[in-house]
Amino acid sequence: MPALGERFRAAREARGLSLSDVSEQIRIRSVYLAAIEEESWSAIGAPVYVRGFLRTYARFLGLDPEEVVAAFNSGAPAASQSPGTAERQLRSSSPARSHLSTASDDEQKSRAAAPLIWAASFVAVLLVAFVVYNEVTMRRDSGPASVAATTASPALPSNSPSASPTPAESLSPGPGYGPNSIALVLSAPSWLRVTVDGNVSMEGTFPAGTEKTFHGKNALVRVGNAGGVEIFVDGKDVGKLGKAGDVVEHAFTL
Repeated sequence: MPALGERFRAAREARGLSLSDVSEQIRIRSVYLAAIEEESWSAIGAPVYVRGFLRTYARFLGLDPEEVVAAFNSGAPAASQSPGTAERQLRSSSPARSHLSTASDDEQKSRAAAPLIWAASFVAVLLVAFVVYNEVTMRRDSGPASVAATTASPALPSNSPSASPTPAESLSPGPGYGPNSIALVLSAPSWLRVTVDGNVSMEGTFPAGTEKTFHGKNALVRVGNAGGVEIFVDGKDVGKLGKAGDVVEHAFTL
């Protein structure tokens, strides 16, 4: 079986694509794509990032993502072994030294893993805080206070200060409101590019909870995480364009 990096290179070249072409479509820097094809894993970083890039790149080229990750997992330990590690193994040939060396290596691994664990915990706390913030904001905007603010009191005269438009009255309608409209609601973070009548109206990476509505005649939608984006056309839910992690582009007539 060809080497893992060679399989990626062959699949890409068979489609007549350059590293820059692939980078533009899947939003992974070409230097990382080159590192995958050269199996230079240290240039990418931690194995968790390598596996994520491998899955995305493999899915784009039509390779089996899980098979690719399994091949990486089976080959990564041997590839990551440094000469110093081999020398320590030779010096610890006796049973007593072997036991001490194993204990020392385990302690070093624990120390090396500690910063990663702290970093992962910090990121998890930030994500939870972000989700809670979005949830509180959405409930506040759609709660009873907003409804009460938009209800005019019949007992007040028309020139009363309370009869003037409130911020709640100027809010945009819900997803997909009205004809000739398309709305996107994100349940998970995703990169998006929305082109309406030939003009790019939205492009970038947006968090979960984002809601955007556009009006026009034709819309071209490209998503980087199809399983996390719900689409509404003229107020009708047309569902999602694919599964989580799928990069999908679809044209709509409004």
